[in-house]
Amino acid sequence: LLTEKKEHPKVIIGRDTRISCDMIEQALTAGLTSTGVNVMTVGTIPTPAIAYLTKTIETDSGIMISASHNPYQDNGIKIFGPDGFKLTDDQELEIEHLIDNTDEIKNASFEKIGKLYSGNELTQKYVQHIKQSISGDLSGIKIALDCANGATTGVAPFIFGDLEADIETIGCKPNGININDNCGSTHIEELQKYVVEEGATCGIANDGDADRCLFVDEEGQLLDGDHLMIINALRMKQEGRLSQNLVVGTVMSNLGFGKALESYGIRTSFTQVGDRYVLEEMKKHGYSIGGEQSGHIIFLDYNSTGDGLITAVQTLVTLKESGKKLSELRNLMTTYPQLLKNVKVYSKIGWENNELIQNTIEAAKAELGNNGRILVRASGTEPLIRVMGEASSPELLERVINDIVSAVEQELGVE
Repeated sequence: LLTEKKEHPKVIIGRDTRISCDMIEQALTAGLTSTGVNVMTVGTIPTPAIAYLTKTIETDSGIMISASHNPYQDNGIKIFGPDGFKLTDDQELEIEHLIDNTDEIKNASFEKIGKLYSGNELTQKYVQHIKQSISGDLSGIKIALDCANGATTGVAPFIFGDLEADIETIGCKPNGININDNCGSTHIEELQKYVVEEGATCGIANDGDADRCLFVDEEGQLLDGDHLMIINALRMKQEGRLSQNLVVGTVMSNLGFGKALESYGIRTSFTQVGDRYVLEEMKKHGYSIGGEQSGHIIFLDYNSTGDGLITAVQTLVTLKESGKKLSELRNLMTTYPQLLKNVKVYSKIGWENNELIQNTIEAAKAELGNNGRILVRASGTEPLIRVMGEASSPELLERVINDIVSAVEQELGVE
């Protein structure tokens, strides 16, 4: 895809801490150089750093080896274009076509194979970018930091330390197989306890590749992506930086998210689930902030993808400038009771047309009426059907969600 347009294009490759990253990095490097691509490896680094560096140092593509929040046995690659944005669907399909038709791939002649370079020092360029995204420092804030034994282990403690915050860490001893293992943004319980035990101002949790971020307040209560977007959007509006007075969420955003923003005079737009769809909406209309409840938040003024460290420092500045406790900012939004259950399935294909599943979903929606909502979707990364609902009555919500889960298990479930 690259060599068709340019002789000796440049690709930057980063990775998280999974044991399989070495193997995949070597394979990618061999494949790329064999076709005439020059490769620069930067070692363990967050995904958003690769997006930032790809554009900043003017490479032709960036590749991140990671399976994000998944367990260590999983791995994969994320590819960015020269502008730092993820590839389009058409470009991904073109790459998949070449994978399935390798006879169409042309190796370079002996004298034109690519070269391999080390770019480990480039991590500092990203670190400086994070620190320079705010004015002032974070003195007076005590942070309990959970790096998920992942890609932020070597950068996040230094960033917050350089910004003069007081730091206590967990999940900062990666060994290749403990990434996301009972730590990080998908296992927030340990951090919730740790914040209270340490008397911290707040807790911050990234996932394995640091494109998402969640917070815990001083009481040990969770602030998800919906809370963080509201908190930051209000400061951005006050400072005149909230483009078109609008925040982009997804259909997974809590009902309370839109209601809260409306009460503060801020508009909302909702996309289907996936940070790529949030980003498409933001780019199309020039919006400045958007994201997902899971903590994928895009500050388009600072990066071209969800960035857990940008989210963290922006939220900490908002917290410090407010003069309030994080629990007070959490209460800017009233969260409707929400329940999410995952059903492991042997196939994610066909559930939309399954009569029993669809009838059960429609019955649940009818029972909730205007006092709640149901959203059923296939996971984009795992063999799961996700069943999510919100309602004013937790008991009613539990019952209708369990009805749908039972139907999916009966039709597609794995024993």
